Amino acid sequence: MIIRKATCDDLEDIANLELECFPVNEAATVHEFKERLRVYPNHFLLLFLDDKLVAFVDGFCTSDADLTDEMYENAGLHDEDGDWQMIFGLNTHPDYRGQGYASKLMNCFISQARWEKRLGVVLTCKKEMVEFYLKFGFVNEGISESAHGGEVWNQMRLTFIGEQGCK
Repeated sequence: MIIRKATCDDLEDIANLELECFPVNEAATVHEFKERLRVYPNHFLLLFLDDKLVAFVDGFCTSDADLTDEMYENAGLHDEDGDWQMIFGLNTHPDYRGQGYASKLMNCFISQARWEKRLGVVLTCKKEMVEFYLKFGFVNEGISESAHGGEVWNQMRLTFIGEQGCK
């Protein structure tokens, strides 16, 4: 298993995996991924088994405390000095789910945010995923204002305030 940061060379594999994991109305487009990789490749972790991409997580940094729909579509809102690490997607190929790969990526992404001295990590998820994120210490803040993909989303927050080394 290899976990590494993404490059533009990974674009096709990332876009294909996204479509394996999300319905078209929720999935990021190739163009959106291209912009994300151009603007914030350091906040895009990939997990490979042999040469196969089986999981990835991405999101940008911002000083806005809440995740908005505009953030999914506009990579230009990324602020490398932002207080919060957002997560736009955690994707695991259906054939590799339930084997701990998503958890490994989450732990790496959370560790990176701590190391970068962010205030914490914010994401939105559907109700069936709330329990998964609670295991990492996220708190469910309730139904988000997001209408991304025409779905209902819960905003989840993991706050590092009070931990040694945080802002």
